[in-house]
Amino acid sequence: MEAIARQRIVTARYNGGEMRLAPHLMFERRGELFVSALNLNKNWRSLEEMRLGHFKLSGLNMTELTDDSFDPLPSYEPAVPQEEDLIVLAVQ
Repeated sequence: MEAIARQRIVTARYNGGEMRLAPHLMFERRGELFVSALNLNKNWRSLEEMRLGHFKLSGLNMTELTDDSFDPLPSYEPAVPQEEDLIVLAVQ
């Protein structure tokens, strides 16, 4: 939550891989928490191709807040991925 509020990058392990994430949104789906974040380790072909992935919070391990900040994606809208999801916290 601090990473979203302060727009700070997080490092974490997810499905066995190390990731650097720029979290934009936390939401609840069926009682589970998820985070919508830009995977900074992914090789994007262009800025226009960059998009948020959705990660189950319980699947993120060894998370660490870094001092590195991020700017939200230009295309970012603080909206949940599915109608029934509920926003917990979002980058403004």
